[in-house]
Amino acid sequence: MSAVYTSSDGQRAIQERYRELLAGWPVPAEHRRVPTREGETFVLVSGPPDAPALVLLHGSGSNALMWAPDVAAWSAHFRVHAVDLIGEPGLSAPARPPLTSGAYPLWFDDVLDGLGFARASVVGVSLGGWLTLDHATRHPERVERLVLLTPAGLARPKVAGLLAAAALKPFGEWGERKSLEVFLGPEVRRQTGSAEFVRLVSRHFRYRREPVPVIEDAALRRLDLPVLAILGGQDAFIHSPRSADRLSRLVPTADIRVLPAVGHLLPAQTEPVLEFLRTT
Repeated sequence: MSAVYTSSDGQRAIQERYRELLAGWPVPAEHRRVPTREGETFVLVSGPPDAPALVLLHGSGSNALMWAPDVAAWSAHFRVHAVDLIGEPGLSAPARPPLTSGAYPLWFDDVLDGLGFARASVVGVSLGGWLTLDHATRHPERVERLVLLTPAGLARPKVAGLLAAAALKPFGEWGERKSLEVFLGPEVRRQTGSAEFVRLVSRHFRYRREPVPVIEDAALRRLDLPVLAILGGQDAFIHSPRSADRLSRLVPTADIRVLPAVGHLLPAQTEPVLEFLRTT
């Protein structure tokens, strides 16, 4: 059993259900296992082999499945690589080095190298948004365009929202459901299929407790590439006004959109992201 799960049975339940859901991936996909210094990384690859490279990095407590609603549209124009982050409830290695260790940009370099390209556009959500933003500030030459969906790491998180969500979890299935609604926002009620899997994960997965490091001003100023950032105005975790303010001040190339009455889980952004990625 990995330390990222509460039990061997829980790990098995999550991974078996994940494989079942992957069988319904909406487009043909190649399953790749990329060797990295942190262990094997699982990647779903879809789209024309000669299309521009697009890499997707999900958030904490999730996996590549979160991109299923987007992949048909995006893979019509890009070679899409949906990566399972290490230390998360997917099929990648359970390695979970500290976020402050500098290990994640090195891991991501290994993934890019293993997939065979030096430069790609990247979409990251929440923890995946922090990871790709941190990597891009260190290696901007490897990033074509950058999309950040409710990204962590631009401001200190809201502690009150996290505490409220945690306080509801002990109250059985109702508590699990309400906890997810508090943390993710009203959109989770409309995504019933994914919510079932999220509840399974919440029972058997050990979420990260380490604070996400805030990326420094000097690092953000090094970004000189097209950036699209979409945030939820009612995010219980991400401090959207402060995040938007820092990006607008420090990254002049950023297109920043704050969606009112939206929480941490955004409604589908398939078309706005595709339009941004295809802009010449």
